[in-house]
Amino acid sequence: MKLRIKFLSALLFFLPAMLFATGEIYQPVAISPPAVPREFRGAWIAVVASNQDWPSQPGLPVAQQKAELISLLDRAAQLHFNAVILQVRPSCDALYASPIEPWSERLTGTMGVAPQPFYDPLAFAIQEAHKRGLELHAWFNPFRALHPLSKSIVAPNHVTKTHPEWVRDYDGKYWLDPGEPAVREYVLRVVMDVVRRYDVDGVTFDDYFYPYPVKNALGRKLDYPDDASWQKYGLRSGMPRDDWRRQNVNQFVQSVYQSIKGAKPWVKFGISPFGIWRPGVAPGINPKALDAYASLYADSRLWLASGWLDYFAPQLYWPVDSPQQGFPVLLNWWAAQNVKGRHLWPGLNDANIGKEWEPEEIARQMDTTRRQSAGGEIHFHLRDVLEKPALANIVRAEYLQPALVPASPWLNPFSPGKPRISITPTGSNLVVRWATATNEILESWVLQFRGTNNNWTTQILPANQTGCIFARSAPDVISISAVNRYGNISPPVAVQKTAPPPPQPTWTPPPSPPQKPAPRIRHMGKTTLYD
Repeated sequence: MKLRIKFLSALLFFLPAMLFATGEIYQPVAISPPAVPREFRGAWIAVVASNQDWPSQPGLPVAQQKAELISLLDRAAQLHFNAVILQVRPSCDALYASPIEPWSERLTGTMGVAPQPFYDPLAFAIQEAHKRGLELHAWFNPFRALHPLSKSIVAPNHVTKTHPEWVRDYDGKYWLDPGEPAVREYVLRVVMDVVRRYDVDGVTFDDYFYPYPVKNALGRKLDYPDDASWQKYGLRSGMPRDDWRRQNVNQFVQSVYQSIKGAKPWVKFGISPFGIWRPGVAPGINPKALDAYASLYADSRLWLASGWLDYFAPQLYWPVDSPQQGFPVLLNWWAAQNVKGRHLWPGLNDANIGKEWEPEEIARQMDTTRRQSAGGEIHFHLRDVLEKPALANIVRAEYLQPALVPASPWLNPFSPGKPRISITPTGSNLVVRWATATNEILESWVLQFRGTNNNWTTQILPANQTGCIFARSAPDVISISAVNRYGNISPPVAVQKTAPPPPQPTWTPPPSPPQKPAPRIRHMGKTTLYD
């Protein structure tokens, strides 16, 4: 059966019985189609030069930038991904029209210069992702001030120029100091500007808070140079310096979560931290591993246990059979810390395929994620999946059927109302249209239909797609369900093709008996004669 999809958006009404061209009719039926799989299938789209997905290089013509992004989104949708995580702020610069920070050099080659002819890459990416049924999450690097691979002259409105008192030089790299309350407020304002002005589905931070530690020529760890903020704010806190640094990050994470929920509660907030909380904590974990708690001042277990995020994507960038930090051991440990029941979607290191791993390692990790009921994963990064044929084939096989993003019931447990449906024959085609019963904003539709062979087909369609055409052949059952921005799905409305009722016999009266002719009447003067 061939399905052709068109965009139809007129207001529709449910019809109790709908006649098809062959004389069959569709009638409402209490049939429940198969449950739709739920799994987060995300991929990072990086823009920094060391491992970029898009654009392929700075300074490309706008048309080529758009074409490259559309190609990435098309191929992600074909592989049944349902979300992309686009890096929009690599280092206090913007891949969108920001009133706060300068344009990123990743677009034009020069920081502060807008694309010409003008377009807003984030708005464009959201529009194109949603057309393809993909969520788009905005990825921010909160405290990195300048990327070490930056080549452009720094724009005059960059924060390193406007607020040099906030900036710390750590081993030749520049960072905003989380110990400055004004810094935390500034970054929060940047994030919330995007949340309020753009239709993003999520906001994501990666593993960078305080920078990764480096050593000096003597092999000793260089301490982060935050003496100024420590003297102003840390000493009077009464906490040890390490605890104060962690508290700075904790306060920031909590404020971001609360601010997003106050503005748009359906926008998910997620963090993808270093995959090991503390060395040696989970049994079998390397006791000499990087201590993100003590080095990056990232108490990621606290964020998860406190419910200050909607999804948690620890970067589990080690193989399944690693003797000291195995993927399943770490995933199981993080699941035990998830006392609030938030989404747990581990990050996978697809970039390591062809270097240290074979493609089958990603398949093992995806299978482990499913066995341990993690609910999905995030691939780092999209171009690695698309440009490595063996890996793309593995992902295609794992994502054979489309899947909905898991619902977030702690944000909103309520399902949308049952949709309305209409069916109209047009020649040899069957036009199906649907609409919401309320004014609720939706994320997607689930169209399911069953052929005469009793097999169901499932299509997940974007919210603005409100109709389809069945050409040359009509299914036996058609069902439509609505999915809201929280991931909750409505009860389905279903119709089934039935044969037309047999013609009802009509009553014909018996013939009347012959009637005797009426006598003829003649008038002759005053006398009436009857013949």
